[in-house]
Order: sequence, then structure tokens, then C-alpha cells
Amino acid sequence: MRRALFAATAFLSLATTGQIALAAEDAPEAPYVDDRSSADAVVRSLYSAISRHEFARAWGYFGDTKPAKDFDSFVKGYDGTDKVEVETGVVSDEGAAGSIFYNVPVAIRATDKTGGEKVFAGCYTLRQVNAQIQAAPPFDPIHIEKGALEPSTADFEEALPPSCGDGPPPPKKDTALEQAKKAFLATYGDQCDKQFLANEPTVFSIKYKDKDAASGDPDKETRLFHFSCSAAAYNESSIYYMTDEVSGVQQLQFAEPKMDIRYENNDSNGKLLGMTIVGFQTSGWAVNSDYDEAAHTITTFNKWRSIGDASDAGTYLFRNGNFSLVQYDVDASYDGEQNPQTVVDYNTPP
Repeated sequence: MRRALFAATAFLSLATTGQIALAAEDAPEAPYVDDRSSADAVVRSLYSAISRHEFARAWGYFGDTKPAKDFDSFVKGYDGTDKVEVETGVVSDEGAAGSIFYNVPVAIRATDKTGGEKVFAGCYTLRQVNAQIQAAPPFDPIHIEKGALEPSTADFEEALPPSCGDGPPPPKKDTALEQAKKAFLATYGDQCDKQFLANEPTVFSIKYKDKDAASGDPDKETRLFHFSCSAAAYNESSIYYMTDEVSGVQQLQFAEPKMDIRYENNDSNGKLLGMTIVGFQTSGWAVNSDYDEAAHTITTFNKWRSIGDASDAGTYLFRNGNFSLVQYDVDASYDGEQNPQTVVDYNTPP
């Protein structure tokens, strides 16, 4: 038999004690509480709705995972329930990029319609999605992810768990993913298009042999996180993070040559006279990028104007635990055709 039961299930098993119930007209109406400002306030609001038999409101405090297979079953679960008192304890939380999960210790005293009482105790897990990254309705407020209550032999005043250590933990976190999301939002939250901030990144697993590994050594693994950031008329910008054994999660930086480009009469629409590399720089931005899982390469293609006849493009190969520049092409001619020149080539031996 499941130890952890939703309150709705628990209420179905309330035992009668033979006490005489108050007549409905004699019982004071439970106060109306509808407070989404904190996790424990949401739990108190849930039981306010249940005590007032406002089950549609109670149903609305849950997120996508509901406490019953459908609303009718949820309502039927409270057929014998008259009112519920609730106490909440010290709330603990775990932050993640874009969300905070809360664990709320809870004790309830449920009174059935004959006056019988039962005490239940346990924990609720709630989630708050960062309001700043919710760019379009419907808005997702703090909501209940799940709740687990068990019958308690303690008096109601003594039943409240000191913590939620024995209750349902928040969903298991992907630590590297959460670090990458947190870093992305902290660095680019005010630079990227709002429509992309709430999206999950694309995640790739890269297994490889260390350059100094012996033949029998196991593969190492790194993970690549691709975040879409912004979209303009013809260029889309992305940010990449990668796991690192020493530093945890780090943003990927892309090496690029600095070019001295000469045109006839200093007119970029005129004849291209020549291009010279005068140095190198790095950028955290990847434009029109793609990761090829088979080749282990990230490619970029930055259009200088919409028709793409002038551009620069890079190819970055994963080797020895990191991505490095192996080819860079520049098309600086603005001549209506795509005719790039390779200015960096580390694919070809000297």
C-alpha cells in the first residue's frame, strides 16, 4: 500500500467516531484565503478552498500534475469531508535556473460530516517559475507539484514535521544543466529575446578519449548546452556552454580572426583588393550555428547582409576536451554571389 497519499485520497479513508456533527447552519464558514505570494500561502489557500467546498479553486492550485485522474474524481474524494485545518512549517527551497522548488511541511486535521477527526502529516512540493521569463499568457503562478500526506497518530498540534527530509524531494536536478541555465540567465537575461529565455537548451553528450588515455581507459564525457538567444531578419544568435572537469560549466568562446579588408576607393561595394589577418579575438556569440554530432563540429555562418553574398563562417572541432577553430572563411566581396575565401585552415597539414 502506498505510504504517500494525496490529501484527496487520505480524506476518503476518514473514519467516523460517532461524534455528533454540527448542523451546517451552525458551523462557521471557513475564511476565504487565495494567496499566491509564497509556497506556504498556496498550501493554506488550497485548504481554504477545500473547507469552503470550492473545488474548482482547489484544483487550480496544482500544476500540470493533478492530484486525481480528473476533476470529478477529485471532487468525489471529498464527499465525506466537512472542513480541514492546516498548519505549515519552515519552508525549504532549492533554486534552479528559471525555477525555485519549495518543500513545505504540512499537518492537517480533517473533520468529516459526522464530526470525526483524522490527522495527516507530510510535505508538499511547489514550484515557482521565474515571472520575468514568462513572456506570454497564460501566466504560471506558484503551484503545487505534488503532495504526500500520511495518517498521523500525534495530536494535530504536535503532528507538523520539523522538515521535509522524509517527504517527497523536488524533482531530481541535472546539476550541470541547472548551472548552465543559471549562468545563461545571469549573463544574457537582459540581452536575449524574451521568447527564448523560457526555452530549454538543446543538450548534447560528447564521449571521447583523453589524448593521454591508455587503450583500456574508459571514455570521458562532456556535455554541450545550446541556448537560442535572439533572432533578427537573417541572423540567429546562440550561446553555448560546456561541462568542464575542473571548472564545472563554462561558456564556450569562439576564436575568430581579425581582418584588415581593403576595397578599391575604400568602397565596400567596389572591388575587393585583399584581406589580411591582423590578429585573433574570441566571442561568446555563435551566429546561425549548428552542432554536428557525427563530426563533433560547431559551424557558424554570419551574414553581413540578407542575401548572404558577404559573410564569415567558422568551423570548430571538438578534440582533447574542447572546441578549437579549424577553418574560417570570409566572403567580403558584396558582389551578389557567395564566393568565400578560406583565411584559416587547420584541417590541411602544412
